[in-house]
Amino acid sequence: MEIDLENVSKQELFELLTKAQKNISVLDKTISKQDKKLVRLEKKEVVLEDKASKLEHKASNLEDKASRLEERVEELQRLVELLRRMQFGQKRERFEDPSQTTLPLDLEQELLEEQEAVIKEEITYSRSKKKHPGRAKLPDHLPVEEIEIYPEGDLSDQVCIGKETTDVLDYVPGHFKIKRYIRYKYATKDKDNTKISIGDLPERIIDKGIPSEGLLATILVDKYVDHLPLYRQKQRFSREDIDIASSTIEGWAAQSMAALKPLYEKLIMDIKNEGYLQVDETTIKVLDDKKKDKTHLGYYWVYHAPISKLVIFNYSPTRASSAALPVLQNFKGYLQTDGYAGYKAYGKKSDITPLGCWAHARREFERALDNDKQKAQHVLVEIQKLYAVERKAKEQNLGPEQIKELRLQQSLPIINELGKWMFLQIKLTLPKSQIGKALAYSQTRWDNLSAYLLDGNLQIDNNLVENAIRPVALGRKNYLFAGSHDAAQRAAMAYTFFSNCKKHNVNPFEWLKYTLENIQSINHKNITDLYPHNYKQLAESKSL
Repeated sequence: MEIDLENVSKQELFELLTKAQKNISVLDKTISKQDKKLVRLEKKEVVLEDKASKLEHKASNLEDKASRLEERVEELQRLVELLRRMQFGQKRERFEDPSQTTLPLDLEQELLEEQEAVIKEEITYSRSKKKHPGRAKLPDHLPVEEIEIYPEGDLSDQVCIGKETTDVLDYVPGHFKIKRYIRYKYATKDKDNTKISIGDLPERIIDKGIPSEGLLATILVDKYVDHLPLYRQKQRFSREDIDIASSTIEGWAAQSMAALKPLYEKLIMDIKNEGYLQVDETTIKVLDDKKKDKTHLGYYWVYHAPISKLVIFNYSPTRASSAALPVLQNFKGYLQTDGYAGYKAYGKKSDITPLGCWAHARREFERALDNDKQKAQHVLVEIQKLYAVERKAKEQNLGPEQIKELRLQQSLPIINELGKWMFLQIKLTLPKSQIGKALAYSQTRWDNLSAYLLDGNLQIDNNLVENAIRPVALGRKNYLFAGSHDAAQRAAMAYTFFSNCKKHNVNPFEWLKYTLENIQSINHKNITDLYPHNYKQLAESKSL
């Protein structure tokens, strides 16, 4: 709309200006509202962007958590498989080298039929032949009961021209008997100065008690060697109509071990002076008055001297490193242990050289086969080579100096190359993975694992002391727990003596019976004559 300003009056012009101002004001308000909306939209956009950023951060955290959960699930699955193998799988630790050739199992059908025909012919021939494989030779020291058998009928007009002898191995279950000591009294004929004399009873472990040393030895051997709990032994007494309370049998066992305590303490003194010890520990449940309806988890600390073949069990309520003080406090020499941190304080002493255990290192890599088969197999093959050197030394019956020389020639290069390989691989491996843990286990103990090269008398692993512990594991399954801390220590003493009997191939019953009969009368200076290995020499000299 065009306006002719020349013909417009002032009044009309004023109205037009007023109207224009109103329109401008409306436009300003509209623009202001639009600006406010725009600001609000911008704020909403910022809020939305912030929420989007937070959501992205949460999503990233969830992805991290999911990744960690997947790793945890894989770890738990690996542990489940490991436990299944421990429970149901093979127990041997020997690793089969995957590079070894295998037997051809994919045979052609014609060859299989040919082999079946050969096998069938061989079985038919063997069954028709029926050749006796031969009788096992019976030992000469067994008592012989002769049973004479004559032909039936009248033999008066016949002459004996020979005889045939057939030996049959028989067994008569152990039986009880009464040893009755009858001591005759004598008196002098002089009635004014009468003197009466009577023979002395032999010394007994339980004075005025009814058990003989043979019976006490049987009770202890049955419990700690054959793992027959005392309550089952009471049933054996009951079957023979011998009424003896369980508490009485327990008291007999406790008094017997108390009599053997000086011999046990002497063994501890001697093992402290050994220059090379292997140490391990195992659990034992113990009834504790302070814990109602619960058992205390105690520990047997086991020490083995590979050179002298002495074994010591000692009980402690705890697994803390202080439990080893009675034996290791003043020990000097080589100390071989597993990876338990409780031994670190002793290994740091200047007069102790710590040794590692390649068997424990090998187990870590065996567990890592499912995690990283290639790396784990590489290490297991190299460890297998180290054990091959040890078998070679044993087969050739080498002396300590020869063993050391052989190890330096053949084992040292393997260890050096394996150490370099592990140093590179550990940088490329996740620390929390099983293969990472296995590498870290060996690398942190590398000096200890290599130290067995220092002396030909040293062992590559701790297996000898672990073998000494095995009877305890069998016993735990039968008697389940020890009645008290004192009872657990008495059991440690019993395991000590019987382990030494096993180490030196000594009959535990014969040794214990002899020891119980003589320990109270022997001079304390000669108490070492009652050691199982010394008894073996005594028994051999008597047989000669």
